[in-house]
Amino acid sequence: MRLFVGLGLPPDVRMRLGALAGGLEGARWVQPESLHLTLRFIGEVDGGEAEDLAAALADIAAPAFDMRLDGLGYFGTARKIRLLWAGVRDGAQADEGLRHLQAKVEAAAVRSGFGDEGRKFKPHVTIARFRRAAPKSLGVYLESHGGFSTPAFPVLQFTLFESRMGHGGSHYIPLSEYSLTERAA
Repeated sequence: MRLFVGLGLPPDVRMRLGALAGGLEGARWVQPESLHLTLRFIGEVDGGEAEDLAAALADIAAPAFDMRLDGLGYFGTARKIRLLWAGVRDGAQADEGLRHLQAKVEAAAVRSGFGDEGRKFKPHVTIARFRRAAPKSLGVYLESHGGFSTPAFPVLQFTLFESRMGHGGSHYIPLSEYSLTERAA
């Protein structure tokens, strides 16, 4: 099975992201029900490895926090875009909570034998993927949607997902959900 650890998004946030779909030739838009923020990609594992990882993730103690999405960007070059993303708003509380949780997830993955991911964490939600050259309309699209943002929403849990290839792309199945601790009042 192919696994990753991520944050699910509230339905209203997924709807707002889904409303961005369209207007870019060659884009393969992520379906709203599949939108998430990846904390750590794990990859192909067997059943025993999955159980070890699930146990390590269950030991994580991290506080809940608020997060909001803000702005759009892309990975790749202006000529060869790989994916279009919505960013996470930088703010002391959200950034600290998210990075703290991601560091704990990374440590749990390493303790479970998966090794260091080896790349800097860049929090984002992938909204579209591309196979070919960047669409000519990318600049116009980013300009017209650059003000995208969501209200802050609470992050109360994280999830171990299985990714299964299917008709129309990957489908993400939650395997285990892990609650974050209550925030201090």
